[in-house]
Amino acid sequence: MKTTLLTDVTISEICKGFTYSELEGKGLFGWSGKLTIQPEYQRNYLYAEAKMEEAVIESVLKGYPLGLIYFNKVGENAYEVLDGQQRITSLGRFMTDKFPLFDENGKPHYFTKMPTDKKEIINNSTLTIYICEGEESEIKDWFRTINIAGIELKPQEISNAVFSGPFVTAAKAEFSNSTNANIQRWQSYINGNANRQDYLRRALEWVCKSNKTEDVELYMSQHRYDNNIDELKNYFNTVLDWIDGVFVDVEKEMKGLEWGALYEQYHNNPYDPEEVSKMVQKLYADAAVKNRKGIFEYILGGCQDTKLLDIRFFEESVKKAKFKQQEIEAKEKGVSNCPMCAASGQQNLVSKLYAYKEMDADHVTAWSKGGASTIENCQMLCKSHNRSKGNK
Repeated sequence: MKTTLLTDVTISEICKGFTYSELEGKGLFGWSGKLTIQPEYQRNYLYAEAKMEEAVIESVLKGYPLGLIYFNKVGENAYEVLDGQQRITSLGRFMTDKFPLFDENGKPHYFTKMPTDKKEIINNSTLTIYICEGEESEIKDWFRTINIAGIELKPQEISNAVFSGPFVTAAKAEFSNSTNANIQRWQSYINGNANRQDYLRRALEWVCKSNKTEDVELYMSQHRYDNNIDELKNYFNTVLDWIDGVFVDVEKEMKGLEWGALYEQYHNNPYDPEEVSKMVQKLYADAAVKNRKGIFEYILGGCQDTKLLDIRFFEESVKKAKFKQQEIEAKEKGVSNCPMCAASGQQNLVSKLYAYKEMDADHVTAWSKGGASTIENCQMLCKSHNRSKGNK
């Protein structure tokens, strides 16, 4: 890859003809139209939400260097920003009055209204720019290795760069557009935000049935030059429609679950949404359930795997109270304080009394069958019988 160093290009030259649209990935140009500031493989603009764009302007006014910037030469007098998009966009946005700089008194100052000497500092400050020329594979491999101005690239942002093309363009327009009206629905089930490619990443993982980067990138490579994202979009919406069809209630703990994997495992099972809703509310009301995020997979799996709920079976006070109750009754009847020993018919067990430390608490009606963790549904069994009962 060939590189050429430019050291005398001013900020005013780079930002000349700057155009900016609030729609991510649209209309980001500069350098009198020669420079595409946000090519399709670049991430969305993040400095505004990260509160970093003001720092770029302050750095220039103080004479601090902004670091190296890299352009990719794509034609005669045609360039793309490889590294520096966030900084250049911040400069262009400020110089077109998209945001102000606040002074120590909290007073806003827009570029066009700033004192002449400060405007000249910004206009005449130079940038250190490398012009890169090479094959696409060289450019993309280089892009994969860099860190962009303080905000580390996420795996999907790198994948978008490496496999840029009509598929990525269409996918970003759908899943990486923060103005998409569907985001409110997506936020109920998926962590992250559109600008950092989190919804696109999840959609790709679901359709790939894998969260491994190599599997996601294989899919992107296979579809790189597709002009539509029908399969990706349809599968994503199918998973969401399935969730909505099974669960009437939208709870905050549903966000971030592995819904793609759950869909693959359970979508062929029949569910009654009303009964599912009753079970959700019952489990939410049960203080014994410590892990509410596990409730949904627990229900989908037929209420069998209680480990998903991280159940605190019985409070210590409940166990001790039940032990004392059984001990009193056993002594009055002359039988073992373990109900299963008392009913065993074995001479050495029917009247044996156990100490508290020799016994464990057990659900009379199993938790998986709706039994609650209350004293009424608790029985103390000797450790041997409790183990044997649990293994059946």
